[in-house]
Amino acid sequence: MSGANQGTAPPDSYGQPLPGRFERVTQALNALGTLWIVALMVLINSDVLGRELMNAPVRGTTELVSLSIVGIVFLQLADTLATGRLTRADVLLDRLKRNQPRLAALLQAIYHVVGALLMAVILWAAWEPLVESIRIREYVGALGDFTAPVWPVRLIMLVGMVATLVTFLLLAWLDLWRMRRLTGGGG
Repeated sequence: MSGANQGTAPPDSYGQPLPGRFERVTQALNALGTLWIVALMVLINSDVLGRELMNAPVRGTTELVSLSIVGIVFLQLADTLATGRLTRADVLLDRLKRNQPRLAALLQAIYHVVGALLMAVILWAAWEPLVESIRIREYVGALGDFTAPVWPVRLIMLVGMVATLVTFLLLAWLDLWRMRRLTGGGG
């Protein structure tokens, strides 16, 4: 079975090291998101045990979990993209990789450029809410019980968006480089 597939489709940009060793940045953000998940698990379990054993829940658990989910998603988004784990339909692309590898590389480059443009629009739209959140000292929770500022999570979202935007651009560059190599343009 592996002999039949050998050499039929060129490798794509996923799973290859990103130029400039940028994969280390995406992996570090991903690891930070994973550690955050572990901290949330400890928090949630502490809250459950506190409720059941001592009738004393950990204050702010709900608020911290809701803020954290958003932060974690954006921390891990760039690495998810870089490793090819972002959800998408590859049926057409897989067929093109076998039969028309240059066209497949071009389509992937277009996909990555459009993704970069979309991420730039989202980044642009997310900037003002961060500034406003800092200005008005936005928080979640209830005064006198538990409050947490919102701006740190908004800032983490922007960091994740920038990393994802750069990842999209680097993947597009790898796709174009692969397309050039497949057309005999050198390497």
